[in-house]
Amino acid sequence: MKQTHTYQSIKLSTNSLERFEDTLVVEAPLQININKEPYTVVMRTPGNDEELLRGLLYAEDIYKKKENLKIDLIENKKDFSTILNITIPIEKLGKGYLNKRTLLSVSSCGICGKKELKDLKIEGKSLVLKENEKLNSMIESIGSMFMKMNKMQLLFKNTGGSHACAIFSSNQKLLTVNEDIGRHNAVDKCVGDLINKEKLKEGHYMLVSGRVSYEIVSKAFLAKIPVIIAVSACSSLAVDFAKEFGIFLVGFSRENKMTIYSNPKIIE
Repeated sequence: MKQTHTYQSIKLSTNSLERFEDTLVVEAPLQININKEPYTVVMRTPGNDEELLRGLLYAEDIYKKKENLKIDLIENKKDFSTILNITIPIEKLGKGYLNKRTLLSVSSCGICGKKELKDLKIEGKSLVLKENEKLNSMIESIGSMFMKMNKMQLLFKNTGGSHACAIFSSNQKLLTVNEDIGRHNAVDKCVGDLINKEKLKEGHYMLVSGRVSYEIVSKAFLAKIPVIIAVSACSSLAVDFAKEFGIFLVGFSRENKMTIYSNPKIIE
């Protein structure tokens, strides 16, 4: 299966605007069924799914035998989703299956642990940015917002091993910033902080220190935050959902340069 997908995007700097075809890594769901019963869904880049499965079952103490498993594969080439049906004799199932424990990777993959592909659906109205909001007037303030976030990243300065999320108001006022070893956890902490402060409605810009996956876009959408700006790359599924939800998604935002992946009408 394809591991990359090409998207139309806009590369913007203070002096130029260029439309181009950008290649993104594919993020797609893999549903794992054990003995015809849904067990979990993991987000991954397609390829070597059976190896991923064996490693996961081993780590979760579900199946550690050397014998090969019977695996039935169902692929949907349209959305890159895959279902693996694994047959494991009941007497060979490890304690991990009996415990029904979710995946080890929850700190970095918020969707991991859901049982079926249909669980990925998110309900809600698409977000709409104000018509008079232009990126040309916003590009200078993005660097300032990142500087404010960076100054608050004390955990990263001490360890170099944490991610950060910051949420700003429509006039670039810093509302909250949090750090965590998991990108999605940092987002959850920021949203939770604003809920506790009764300021979630003020959230307009979400800045993240790493890449953007499907889960971060969905969290921003549910929090009704219409702009996501990331230091690093965006996954294919993140762009798909941002377009669907009406979120303005920006990646590779560094040194007055950025790549726009969705909702470019605000600068046209």
